Amino acid sequence: MSEKILIAEDEKEIADLVALYLENEGFQVLKCFTGTDAMEAVSSGQTDLAILDIMLPGVSGLEICRKIREKHNYPIIMLTAKSQETDKITGLALGADDYMTKPFLPLELVARVKAQLRRYKRYNTGVKQEEVLEVSGLVLNNKTHECFLNERPLNLTPTEFAILRILCERKGQVVSAEDMFHLIWEEEYYVKNNNTITVHIRHLREKMGDSFENPKYIKTVWGCGYKIEG
Repeated sequence: MSEKILIAEDEKEIADLVALYLENEGFQVLKCFTGTDAMEAVSSGQTDLAILDIMLPGVSGLEICRKIREKHNYPIIMLTAKSQETDKITGLALGADDYMTKPFLPLELVARVKAQLRRYKRYNTGVKQEEVLEVSGLVLNNKTHECFLNERPLNLTPTEFAILRILCERKGQVVSAEDMFHLIWEEEYYVKNNNTITVHIRHLREKMGDSFENPKYIKTVWGCGYKIEG
C-alpha cells in the first residue's frame, strides 16, 4: 500500500502541481485548501506525511503542526515564504522536520518527502540498532523513542530524537551539521546557509535546560560541529 501524503496549501496551482509529482511517484495524495479542512483530515484520516503551508485560511499551518504532534510522529514538511523566517523557526520548534521556501522545485520537494519517509520507517521498524543508549545522564530508548535526562522525561520531536541519537552513538566525536543532516535525511546539504540543524540544537538545549554559553551536554566545536562527551 502506498503512503498517503496530506498537502495543506491554499494556492491551488501549487497544491495541484505538487500532488501531480507525488502521484507520479506512486503516493496517495489528499489536498486541503483551508486550514480547517486540513485539521479535519488530521483528526479523521490516516496520514504518513504532511506538507503544510504556514499561511492557510481558517487555521494556520503552525497550529496544524501543533495538533499533529499531540498524537502523531509522522514527518511534517513546512512551506514558507521568504519573509516568514520567524514562522519557519517556530514550525521547527513545534515539531516540523523540514521546511522549504517558496518558490521551490517540485522534484526537490519529492526528494525530501522520500527522505523523510525513509528516515521515519527506519526508526519505526525493525532496523537493528542498539536499543538503549546512556550518555552523561541521557537515556535514549530507540525502540520506544523515549528520552530521559537525569530520570526526567524529555518530550522530543522525531528529528530532535534523531540528533541526540547520532551524538550519543558518536559520543566524544564531533559531528558536523552537514554530516548530521545527511545521516538524518539521507540527502545532501541543500543550501550553504541551511540552519535546520542549528535551530533543532537550540531547541534541544532549551528542553534539556542547557546553557548556550556554557553547555553541559551538547557542545559546539566552532567551525566543526557538535558533540556530546561521555
